[in-house]
Order: sequence, then C-alpha cells, then structure tokens
Amino acid sequence: MKTLAFCLLLTCGLAHAEVYKYIDANGNVTFTNVPIKGAKPMHLAPLSTYGGSGSGKGKAAASGKSASTPDGYPSVDNGTQTKRDEGRRKILENELANEQKALADAQKAYTDGAATRNGDETRNYQKYLDRVQKLKDAVTERQKNVDALRRELGQSSSSAQ
Repeated sequence: MKTLAFCLLLTCGLAHAEVYKYIDANGNVTFTNVPIKGAKPMHLAPLSTYGGSGSGKGKAAASGKSASTPDGYPSVDNGTQTKRDEGRRKILENELANEQKALADAQKAYTDGAATRNGDETRNYQKYLDRVQKLKDAVTERQKNVDALRRELGQSSSSAQ
C-alpha cells in the first residue's frame, strides 16, 4: 500500500511522465520514471484534484453554506459537535491530571536526586551535574506539557505548583 501511495505521489510530481515498475531477482519492487531492462510500464488513471477554477465558491454562496466549507463535505449538527467537544475535553482533562501527577513525581525525583550524590559522583562532580540536569529537564518537560494542556483547555497556567 505504501508503494502504491508512493507511486501515486511520484506520478503527481511527474505530470505526464511514464512510470515503470521493476521487480528484481530478490523480489524488491522499484518504481521509476527511467526505463530499466525488464521493467513494465504502469498505466495509472489520472488523479482527481480538489479545487480548480473557483466555481465552487459560487455554489457555496448560492446554497447558503460558508465559503470555507467545501461542497459535499459532511456537516455535523450542533448536538453531535457538542458531544464531540465534551468527549475531547474529558480526554484533555484526564491527560492533564496524568501529566500533573507525572510532574509531581518528576519534581520529587529532582528534589531527592539533587540532595544526594550516588557512587563515584563524590569524586566526579560532572556525573552528578549530568544526572541532576536530566532530572531537571524531565521536570521542565512535564511542566511544558501541563502548560500546553491548560492552554488547550482554556485554563490559566502557572509554573508554581
């Protein structure tokens, strides 16, 4: 399927170029625009495109639809959209709760990890700094995730927990 999609994309870029399919002795398939001995030409149907002359805008305006919605695109009634929005909000709230817990865990690991030096970190200060930096980066990453989820939910974000 990926090969077919690639072939279709390839033919899009080549306009009217001929496309050849070659299968080698190991069964590897190659699509190319250069004829190879043993390759077979592919006869592909023309690709359909959306858009074009701009006549769709007149149809949308005449039918009372907004010009930004393509003709024939399925619309959803308000009740269905509200249910979808509520479901999405619940998912985001669950993700926020999970991320806040992970942030608290990361902050605790950072606090505990920064307070002690493990093994040879007493002799090699750089190892200690590297380990603590990883813990700090984890806290920062979790905080960014929490802030992003809060923005998505329309809540105010604060870095201090």
